[in-house]
Amino acid sequence: MRPLTERDLRASFVNCSKGEAKRLNLPKDFAGLPWDDLDFLGWQDPGAPGRAYLVAEHGGRLAGISLRVASGAFRGFTSRSMCSLCLTPRTGGGVALMTARRTGEAGRQGNSVGQYLCGDLDCSLYVRGKKQSVAGSGLDESLSLEEKTARLLANLHAFLDKVTR
Repeated sequence: MRPLTERDLRASFVNCSKGEAKRLNLPKDFAGLPWDDLDFLGWQDPGAPGRAYLVAEHGGRLAGISLRVASGAFRGFTSRSMCSLCLTPRTGGGVALMTARRTGEAGRQGNSVGQYLCGDLDCSLYVRGKKQSVAGSGLDESLSLEEKTARLLANLHAFLDKVTR
C-alpha cells in the first residue's frame, strides 16, 4: 500500500460524515507504519472502544470505512475462529464481528454489512508471516505469498463492494 497522509486518510471515508472522519483517532505510530507490508490500513480506535477503521484502494480510489466491533464475540480461549479476509485462524477473541454501515440510501435506512475480521486488522502482516496468530497457522496451505495476497485482496474487495453498492 502506498503511504497515506492524514488528509488523504480522513478524506477517504465513504460511510461516515466528514465530522466523524475528522474526529477519529489515527492508528498508533501512523508515521512509522510498515506501508510496504500493508494491503490495506486497518486499526481499532484507541480513544473509542468498539470503533475500528479500514482504508484501502478500491475502484481506483481510496475507500475508508468506519466499523463497529461487536462486543463479547469469541472471548473464550477455547474458541477458535477464522478471519474472513486473510483466513487466519485465531483463538481467544482474535476475531471479532465488525459491521459497516452501507453507503447511500441503504446506509441512510440503517442497513449494514458484517464480517468476521482479525480484531487487530493486521491481516496483511499475518499473510506475510510478519505476525503470528496464537492459534498457529492451522492451515496446511501450498499457496505462494502472491496467491495469499491475491486471495486477501479479493476477499477485501468483495466486502468493500457490499458496503459501497
